[in-house]
This record gives sequence, structure tokens and C-alpha cells, in this order.
Amino acid sequence: MSTESEATPRYHGLSDEEFGERVAHLKARYADCDLCAYDCRVDRTAGKIGTCQVDDTVYVSTYFPHFGEEDCLRGWNGSGTIFLANCNMKCVFCQNFETSHEARGEPATAREIAEMALELQSRGCHNVNFVSPTHHSPHLVEAVWIARERGLDVPVVWNCGGYERREILERLEGIVDIYMPDVKWSDDRSAALYSKAPGYWENVKGSLREMHRQVGDLRIDDRGLATGGLLVRHLVMPNHVESAKGVMEFVAEELSEDTFVDVMAQYQPYYKAESEEFYDDINRRITAEEYREVVENARGVGLERLYLDESMLAERSGFFDRF
Repeated sequence: MSTESEATPRYHGLSDEEFGERVAHLKARYADCDLCAYDCRVDRTAGKIGTCQVDDTVYVSTYFPHFGEEDCLRGWNGSGTIFLANCNMKCVFCQNFETSHEARGEPATAREIAEMALELQSRGCHNVNFVSPTHHSPHLVEAVWIARERGLDVPVVWNCGGYERREILERLEGIVDIYMPDVKWSDDRSAALYSKAPGYWENVKGSLREMHRQVGDLRIDDRGLATGGLLVRHLVMPNHVESAKGVMEFVAEELSEDTFVDVMAQYQPYYKAESEEFYDDINRRITAEEYREVVENARGVGLERLYLDESMLAERSGFFDRF
């Protein structure tokens, strides 16, 4: 944990020449797109679309100071979230399906995204938080470059689903301060069925290793704010406790026992999970018993920096205390 009240964002250490090379390299990949793990290889510069359902135009659904993120991100002025439309994953339970599946948003240039980031900083936000950024990484890197030249000085958060490509992540080194992957599954069958993401787990393991190599464990300053590092999220799913355990075990054994992990309990059967019989086994909220089992497993494998839903833990304790 950092004891300093402030830290210099990593992107301040990158030269203009290096920034320019990164932007040019990433933009060139639009023509034979392999920006995410789907590796669609379509020419997005010619208006073609892959799994993300968008060409090389960036669409922003909304941006604002977000107070629903982890305490170390939202602080007292909020996390400066910029929600990108579309997504490189297709989770059937997505709570933001209007933007991630149905592409509700307005087109934005890199310069306009830079202006959004600067506005959020001017409103006191403690970071710039790109949500669903993977398929728009070329424009977002360019936006950070532009914003830096105009005074951006807060950490950049890469808020993704973990379905990345290691080679692309390498191009983000020195630009992203905080990686925040929402690691959904530790088994490929569930990932393919519920998130339409083939080969998800093997890919995520490589992505997590690369993220951790770049930024290390999450660092929190003496104000309680995250300044850099890896923050792993995992949404506990009904009837998939073993998958959750697999995530916890990998993080502890292959990354670090000091990894900051948010064990999330807020799953609800949104979108197709609520309406299609094919997904009956995830058509309910998780139980307190399921949540506690995952938390106990996380602690058992050595993870101590856990961000937990205390109300869910108390719910189970209260239930048994009555007997």
C-alpha cells in the first residue's frame, strides 16, 4: 500500500514519439481486427463489423462521476466513468445490455473523448474509468495522449471483461494505471454458453498475468484512493460456485495473495437470463450460502484483500443465529 497522497500517472512517463507509435500500431489493427480475443479479422475501417458489432467508429453511451464503484475508486468525488457502447463479450445476463448489446450511444472522436476525460477531472473525479474499452483501444490510447497534453493528471482505469489479447495489452503498458477485469468464469463451457466467449479461461489467465506484470498489486494511498495496480472483480453466479473458486485459486496461486479482489454478490437475471428457458439455472439471485462458500474459499487460498458484500455475509449469519 502506498503511503503517498498522490502518485504520477504512468502515461506521464511515455514520450510523444512512443505514444504516436502506439496509436498508429493499434489503429492499423482495425483493418484486420484482432483487438480482442475473438480475433474476428474483419476490416473495420471498411465498415465491416465483428462480434463487437461496430466498425472503427467509437460510440459513447454516457459519462459521469460514478459513485457505485469500489471505495478506492469512487472516493468522495466519484470515479470518472466513460461508458463505451457495444462490447467484445455477449453475456446473456448483462445488466447494461442496452449499451453493450444494442449499441445505444453517440459517435465520438478521440479528441472528444479526451475532452470528456478532462471535464471529469475538472469535476473532481479521482480517475478516468473506461468501461468496455477493449474494442476501442486505439481511440482511447489516442484520447489519453491528447488529454495528457492538456493537463490530464489522474489514473486511467481499464474496466474490461478480461477477454483481451496479450499482445494488445502489451501496447497499453505505461498508459493504463489500474486494470480492472471482471473475471467471469474459470471454465470454458460456462463462458461459451453464458458469455459467448470461446476459450475464455485460458485467455483470461494469460491476460491477468500480463496485467499483473505491468502494474502489480493494487496500491492505495493515504487518502484511501487507488493509484495503480490490478483490481480483480468476480460476480458470483447462481449454481456456479466451483467456477468462482477456480478464479480465486488462480489469482492467489498464479498472481499474488495480495491481489485486491471484489467478490460481488449483486447478480440478478437480467436480459436473456430472465426470459429464456435455456438459461434456467442462472434465472435467480445467488444465495447467501453460495456467497459465503466463495468467500471462505478465497480466504482459504490466502487472499486477504477482499472487497465483500457484508450484508450478504450477515444475512446468512443472521439466519443461522435464529436457530
